[in-house]
Amino acid sequence: MTNLKKILAVSAAMLALVAGSAFAQSGDDAIAKRIQPYGEVCVAGEECASQTPAVAAAGGGEARSGEAVYGQFCTACHGSGILEAPKTGDTAAWEARLAAAGSLDDLVVSAITGVGAMPPKGTCSDCSDEEIEAAIQHMSGL
Repeated sequence: MTNLKKILAVSAAMLALVAGSAFAQSGDDAIAKRIQPYGEVCVAGEECASQTPAVAAAGGGEARSGEAVYGQFCTACHGSGILEAPKTGDTAAWEARLAAAGSLDDLVVSAITGVGAMPPKGTCSDCSDEEIEAAIQHMSGL
């Protein structure tokens, strides 16, 4: 019985040694891939090696259109009027918001800072002020 245990122990040790060396050879590449940087930090005013379109727009790249911002960020609430959001194309609701704000610039400021149930900039935290204004103009027709 003890010889059988010795044989099993030696077999297990050999198996561990072979498997360990196999993992060590192929594991280095897999480990390097798993721990490679996910992204990079870009500082405003400095050029980054690889910018995504959203980062480029927020960092001074080409601005998104009002229609594009609306389609990606605003349509969920302003398309259905959820939580008293003025619906897209509802001229009376938008004119009431404009009258309450005082001017289009004030309406844009309220959207940027948040109004009612809408958080600051809605759900587009990386939108520029100009992109928010373009989205409001697209939704309201103002």
